[in-house]
Amino acid sequence: VQLVESGGGSVQAGGSLRLSCSASGFIYSTRCMGWFRQAPGKEREGVAIIASDGSTIYADSVKGRFSISQDNADNSLYLQMNSLKPEDTAMYYCAADESIVRGWSRCHTSPRDRTAYKYWGQGTQVTVSS
Repeated sequence: VQLVESGGGSVQAGGSLRLSCSASGFIYSTRCMGWFRQAPGKEREGVAIIASDGSTIYADSVKGRFSISQDNADNSLYLQMNSLKPEDTAMYYCAADESIVRGWSRCHTSPRDRTAYKYWGQGTQVTVSS
């Protein structure tokens, strides 16, 4: 599986950005895809996750501001980020995991655990200035 992110950039606080992730190479239809971020000196954290059944989960810090969506036709993943804050500054990564059945991937039981994902993109930088 290959994941390629795009859409990062610099924006002032209160602004918006939309991240995109183009995915290819999936074998199984049961999967999770999501966005993680890592700021300098901090651990990588799960921001927004979407499972193949459409269920979503968000970090408390982005609820109401970020929205994750996917286009199953071409395996694209998106993250709409509104009302951006300086603390949202980080490298953002697209992540994915897949399995034959739902119970075989920890991404369904621990969706925000980075170790539950096998596949990662190269990251795209988001910088929010005050």
